[in-house]
Amino acid sequence: MKPEAGDSCSFSARCSRLYSPLIEYNNQEERLLEVQLGSHTVRSHGVTVARMHMHDWLIMMLLVVIDVVLNLIHPFPRFVGKDMMDDLKYPLKDNTVPLWAVPMYAVLLPIAIFLFFYFRRKDVYDLHHAILGLLFSVLVTAVLTDGIKDAVGRPRPDFFWRCFPDGKDIYDQLGDVICHGQTSIVKEGHKSFPSGHTSWSFAGLGFLSLYLSGKIKAFDRRGHVSKLCIVFLPLLIASLVAISRVDDYWHHWQDVFAGGLLGLTVAIFCYLQFFPPPYHAEGWGPYAYFRELEESRAASQATIVNSKNAQSREAHIGCQQDERNNNAFMGISLAGDSSLKAEDLESGRR
Repeated sequence: MKPEAGDSCSFSARCSRLYSPLIEYNNQEERLLEVQLGSHTVRSHGVTVARMHMHDWLIMMLLVVIDVVLNLIHPFPRFVGKDMMDDLKYPLKDNTVPLWAVPMYAVLLPIAIFLFFYFRRKDVYDLHHAILGLLFSVLVTAVLTDGIKDAVGRPRPDFFWRCFPDGKDIYDQLGDVICHGQTSIVKEGHKSFPSGHTSWSFAGLGFLSLYLSGKIKAFDRRGHVSKLCIVFLPLLIASLVAISRVDDYWHHWQDVFAGGLLGLTVAIFCYLQFFPPPYHAEGWGPYAYFRELEESRAASQATIVNSKNAQSREAHIGCQQDERNNNAFMGISLAGDSSLKAEDLESGRR
């Protein structure tokens, strides 16, 4: 007996309803695997992630403007008496670490390392949040450092030669200095506390140290001391920069100590804003990555539940249809048996 066209259509419709949840579940699984494999690239999700943090980038631009204004402001003209000059007569020297080199190793070097990990994992969340956290760390530190410099106005160890380049010191009636050196050099001489080189170095390289400790899982309780060497390397570079500031007589030791503490503290806060602590089991990735992963898993679980419910409904409907078919078949069989019995009776009577 050939099936009718209507039966074939209804069978196809039932199959499509039955397998559509399974197809959706497979799609969800594929999306989950994409998240796990780090398929969120700059090309596919870069603009979306940047738009989600548009206000953060605007605040960062504001921090740049504030820092420029703070550098234009003249620091507090602190009183410098003749008896104070004994500690401020160190020679005026050039910087061992020039100013232009600070953003090279404190900003560009960490970004290059972030890009290296991005090309390995293809995770735009990690790249974006690492760069954003690093820039916030450096800029917040810069604003705090320059603001404190302007408010304190502490003279540098070489202030005497900045103020009196010819070595002839002059004082007013109150005993304060009357500087006749170049205005810009004298202005810079009142910016000793805290050290800007040191705070920038610990803000950028301290953030890099935290980032590396999370990526290489330095605190996984397996006792690999070699990982700690990688973590301490950026901090060592920052410490050497801080020491150079004292050796160049641009800062007192209190200046570099306060600058290092300030930069490292800001780096820790900015890092924890985007990443779990390095000792955490999930410390190797940003919060956004695991949030996306949880959302994908929740969607997959919901699809599994829906598919099971759909399968149960389809099975129930199929059972009911089978029961109706069996009942109809039994009814036809009984009717056929009764007609046979009636014909046998009629033949017997004859």
